[in-house]
Amino acid sequence: MSEQENGIPNSLALAWGLRERPGKGPKPGLTLDRIVAAGVKIAAAEGLGAVSMSRVASELGAATMSLYRYVSAKHELLDLMVDAAMGLPPEPEPGLGWRAGLRGFADSYLGLLRSQPWVLRVPINTPPITPNQIAWMNHGLAVMRDTNLRHDERLSTIMMVSGIARNWALTTADIDAAAKSQGGTTEQAMYEYGRLLHLLADPVRFPAVGELLRSRILETSQSRPDDDFEFGVERFLDGLEALMSTRK
Repeated sequence: MSEQENGIPNSLALAWGLRERPGKGPKPGLTLDRIVAAGVKIAAAEGLGAVSMSRVASELGAATMSLYRYVSAKHELLDLMVDAAMGLPPEPEPGLGWRAGLRGFADSYLGLLRSQPWVLRVPINTPPITPNQIAWMNHGLAVMRDTNLRHDERLSTIMMVSGIARNWALTTADIDAAAKSQGGTTEQAMYEYGRLLHLLADPVRFPAVGELLRSRILETSQSRPDDDFEFGVERFLDGLEALMSTRK
């Protein structure tokens, strides 16, 4: 049964090795892995916007049309690039509890996204379905095996925890990029934000913001860069723990 007959999209058939790779081609040594690796290299060095079929072909010293024997469209190439960039998740520590396991999942996923920030710019068109994405999902589900969460709740947990990590990676990447474009640092940008907030936010019109400003927390906070991320993950895990405790 062909990929078309069983309904598997071409990019997934490629990712899972279900499509027969081309044989002799116009460019000796050209392979799907080399094409994907070239795309990842360009994205990492120049950003996702620099990736095109012609640019990848040029990187490989091949004709653009020769790439279409391996991938039929740019979006397929991007899917394969993301899967390659993700790699396999870290091995969970033996005996690690569900909470520490999910926290490790969140930290590892955040680290992955920061090491390959261009991945954040690839639109999410489907839940996890490529091999390495499934490996990450399996990793997260495995640490919840001994919990009393239902299977649908475990899947929702993985989506929420990975979403928190993705949102934080994207937010901090954008803030950092904006700060660098102005010749400054993220810390300087956040200080400037606090200064402008003091000048612009009328405490009568915005009383809750006024209370925040009077606390001077924006001026005196010694928080670490990822404190907000850690706070969000930990509170989500608190909620899971409370839910599970009602089922004992």
